[in-house]
Amino acid sequence: MNQTASTIYIEESNFNLEVYLDPFNKRIRVDDYRGNTNLVLEKAEQLARQHQAEKLIMKARVEDTLPLYERGLQPEAVVDRYFLGSDAHFFSKFYTVERKKNDHWITEDGMIQSIYQLATASDKPLPPKEYELKKADETCAEELAELYRLVFQIYPTPLHDLEYVKKTMQEGTIYYVFFYQGKIVSAASAEVNNFYKNAELTDCATLKEHRKYGLMKIILRELEGELKRQGIYCSYSIARSLSFGMNAVLYQLGYHYRGRLMNNCYIYDKLENMNMWVKNLANC
Repeated sequence: MNQTASTIYIEESNFNLEVYLDPFNKRIRVDDYRGNTNLVLEKAEQLARQHQAEKLIMKARVEDTLPLYERGLQPEAVVDRYFLGSDAHFFSKFYTVERKKNDHWITEDGMIQSIYQLATASDKPLPPKEYELKKADETCAEELAELYRLVFQIYPTPLHDLEYVKKTMQEGTIYYVFFYQGKIVSAASAEVNNFYKNAELTDCATLKEHRKYGLMKIILRELEGELKRQGIYCSYSIARSLSFGMNAVLYQLGYHYRGRLMNNCYIYDKLENMNMWVKNLANC
């Protein structure tokens, strides 16, 4: 099967469907839909079988959730105000026993409890003056790809490829980076959905030797400011459930835990659970 992810659009007489085919992560995701929900689900399951997906994910509106339960999908997470102010409910269905098994769930529950005990205001002093924060452009694509190669053995999107990084920029993804001695040492992006006015803060990476200065928190705040300037107030981020540091950063920035996506994608060095964190930027 082709390992390149793609988005397909299906228009039938009683429904429309936008589906993200993700063969690398052995999943498909319904990103948007209109019309007859039962027919939408029927088509989505047909595509899951056709593409031998192990997991089906659907971003559902609250009024459509009961038919999802009837077809065996389960709720995993919520993003407040995702659809132009209306909540998105992430539902999933698993197609293999292995994809539904997990050994880390209880540990990750404990981590969330620990994070909620942290003080929310734990700002560090600004990093040394050798660190320079900048908005990245296409000239940074090669260095960004190299950073992601160094930090992640495996990543759910092909950020190791500079052409892919350039393509995301051309499609509206915003990157901010920290330079140290002329080299990018930390980066993150905001993947903007201009139609529904939401953004996912993602692609967070800092080289190990530069992690003590709180660079990521500064980058994420800068991205939030950029989103607010564009009139986008629904900000969410999906963090590796086993990464205490990244989950703690999001909590301390005022994000709220909204669920966990089981065995969601291949990242870092294996298939991992991912925690959902959400923030309403209109409140800050």
